[in-house]
Amino acid sequence: MNKVVLITGGSSGIGKSVGEFLIQNGFIVYGTSRNPAKITNHPFHLIALDVNDKDSIIKAVDEIIAAEGRIDILINNAGMGITGAIEETPTDEMRNVFETNFFGPIEVMKAVLPQMRKQHSGLIINVTSIAGYMGLPFRGIYSATKGALEIVTEAIRMEVKSFGIEVTNVAPGDFATNIASGRYHTAVIENSPYKENYQKNLNLMDTHVDSGSNPIEMAEAIFKIIITPKPKIHYKVGDFMQKFSILLKRILPDKLYEKLLMNHYKL
Repeated sequence: MNKVVLITGGSSGIGKSVGEFLIQNGFIVYGTSRNPAKITNHPFHLIALDVNDKDSIIKAVDEIIAAEGRIDILINNAGMGITGAIEETPTDEMRNVFETNFFGPIEVMKAVLPQMRKQHSGLIINVTSIAGYMGLPFRGIYSATKGALEIVTEAIRMEVKSFGIEVTNVAPGDFATNIASGRYHTAVIENSPYKENYQKNLNLMDTHVDSGSNPIEMAEAIFKIIITPKPKIHYKVGDFMQKFSILLKRILPDKLYEKLLMNHYKL
């Protein structure tokens, strides 16, 4: 039986690459977009879902169950970026990103879990970020949303294991996607004390995304997780230094690690 996959944020970037790869490997794939009608010639089903709208989440999940009778895999991929000095970033914008990157995935998990319990099987993959393992300058709120989702994944994994449901997360590094265009950018304020360092780091972030890895690497990694009978709790996908940075954080004194980060970001 072909497994049924729900991918939030499946219209572009990593979500689209994962969906295409899974279709080619025999899966039934439903991606989501807030406005699927605007997207033409998509390689797999796109249905309307806004992770900030609980009713739209329930409607989308019910639509898939009505069509397929089951949901085997949820890939919580939808998310957004945010940049800015914490002092200058509007708190309402911080809350908005938490709604999308943290509470949104939780609501989608809540929506699929009753069906997965009924099946006594299911796999949930939360897409987080290597940035979630460390506080990055001018990306602190983004790091916090992804780090929070990593921790929740650890908890819910234990809560649902007895129902035959597996939960894991995969943390990508920098990939060549359009994420930068969807970020909330706190404005570079002309007379701000952060102006020079913030602008310098904005340029660096955009360079990292533009020169990032091919999203097909994420698709291959997620496929391997899906075919693994007992997935690990955490997976990281990125270049060597991105993954090595997590190990360094574990073994180096805090201030030495902070110094390495500040040197990297030219602070």
